[in-house]
Amino acid sequence: MGKTFIIAEAGVNHNGSIELAKQLVDIAADAKVDVVKFQTFKSENLVCKYTSKAEYQKKTTSKDESQFIMLKKLELDIESHKILMDYCRNKGIMFLSTAFDLESIELLNKLGLELFKIPSGEITNYPYLKRIGSLKKKVILSTGMSCLKEIEEAVKVLKENGTNNITVLHCNTEYPTPMDDVNLNAMKTIKEELDVEVGYSDHTLGIEVSIAAVAMGAKVIEKHFTLDRNMEGPDHKASLEPNELKAMVKSIRNIEKALGNGVKVPSKSEIKNLNMARKSIVANKNIKKGERFTEENLACKRPGNGLSPMKWTQVVGKSAIKDFEKDEMIIL
Repeated sequence: MGKTFIIAEAGVNHNGSIELAKQLVDIAADAKVDVVKFQTFKSENLVCKYTSKAEYQKKTTSKDESQFIMLKKLELDIESHKILMDYCRNKGIMFLSTAFDLESIELLNKLGLELFKIPSGEITNYPYLKRIGSLKKKVILSTGMSCLKEIEEAVKVLKENGTNNITVLHCNTEYPTPMDDVNLNAMKTIKEELDVEVGYSDHTLGIEVSIAAVAMGAKVIEKHFTLDRNMEGPDHKASLEPNELKAMVKSIRNIEKALGNGVKVPSKSEIKNLNMARKSIVANKNIKKGERFTEENLACKRPGNGLSPMKWTQVVGKSAIKDFEKDEMIIL
């Protein structure tokens, strides 16, 4: 089976600092994820100046500022993008960023990104989807807050405009997501109904849901991470800290190995135990040559390198070809 594509979502957890962003790249590279992802937006293009914050944002940032002011402090300019791309290249990790507006799509396209990640909030943004589709690049589409029909329509727009390589991520856009709202089985529904590769964008606390998603067939996992959950900012509280990110990656890689190829045969590691765990047909007491084998004078005991107990009915009623001592393996 293919390797799970793990996206470490730095997002805006750099708090507007290029040095902090570099530290996040270091953490992601150390955890051996496939990608570290940031967010690209112009606040003027993303949000009206009077737009209020989401409830989770109000809890984790200053209550006196609007969503616009909050986001303005978290923008990365083109020079910051170039610095981070170079830094990722030197660290041997893929750089990715999510565009939140049309101008940002153009910026990332000019910078040479071959993969575009569409955030949940843009799944009903027709002009945005049309432009992404026209780039004919690989696309990962998040689906928080959406129903199956909306996902289907978004995928249709992408395909009609030239993009066919699409992976759809099941997602819940609440930070953090309550466990009883995860609905991980919806990921399977998306795969079955839309015939696409699927994955999971995880906003729960902890790592178990991402691991479960891989066991259920997720090809992509996206998870927020931070240097410290106690930092001020909209997404830190629902993010993994460095050691947790490492643990998630290690667990996912172990699950990939554990899933195997689906063929049910004895494994290399267990085959040495076969004879010691299984049983053979043996004499339950001393049996004389010519004496008939019966249910009473036979037994099934370890080891299993003699006649299999599955041959029991073929043995009972036959005559002993020699004397057998108690516990001696029967031969015919």
